[in-house]
Formats: sequence, C-alpha cells, structure tokens
Amino acid sequence: MEAVDPIVFRLAIFVLSIFVGYYVVWSVTPALHTPLMAVTNDISSVIIVGALLAAAAQVGDAASAEAAANVWVSKGAGAIAAGLAAVNIFGGFLVTQRMLAMYKKKERPHPPGGGK
Repeated sequence: MEAVDPIVFRLAIFVLSIFVGYYVVWSVTPALHTPLMAVTNDISSVIIVGALLAAAAQVGDAASAEAAANVWVSKGAGAIAAGLAAVNIFGGFLVTQRMLAMYKKKERPHPPGGGK
C-alpha cells in the first residue's frame, strides 16, 4: 500500500477548509456577524504570536548555509504573516465598531422653543 504524498494531503485539507469556511461564513445570520468578527480577531492575534516567533528565528552555531537560508525564509514569512494579520485585526475592529454603531439609538434633536 502506497502512502499519500504529504503535499497532496495538505492541498486536499486546504481545499476542504476553503469549502467549509465558505459555507460556515455564509450560513451565519447577520446578528451573529459581530461575534464572528471578534473570534477572527482572536485567531489573528494567535497568528501574530506565531509570526513573531518565526520572524525571531536564529541560526545555531554550527548551522549550514542551507539552514541559514531557511532561517531567512522563516524570518521573511513571519514578517509578512505578522503584517497581514495586523491588517486583518485592524480591519476587523473597524468593521465591528461600525456594526455596533448601527445598533446605537440616535438622539432626536430638541425642537426650538422648549418643545411644549
């Protein structure tokens, strides 16, 4: 029995996650979009922690040239991931703030002359 190539396995998981994510997001009622945005902001904050760890990777004392190149790839990917996750968090907070503002009651202007 042959084993499945790890790249094919990971690609299949990625494609399935796209379909699951699409159907989960589109089946959410509008009233639940704000809590959903809060959860995605939490996930992005965890991504930032991992991205910072990847960006802070260091080369060991007896590292080969290939290992040093891999560390620079890790640092670059970590920096890009941190930047994209920061944009996602900032945008999520803006969208959440705007959606919550839609539920606030608007003050009526007072009529001139005391309103009696």
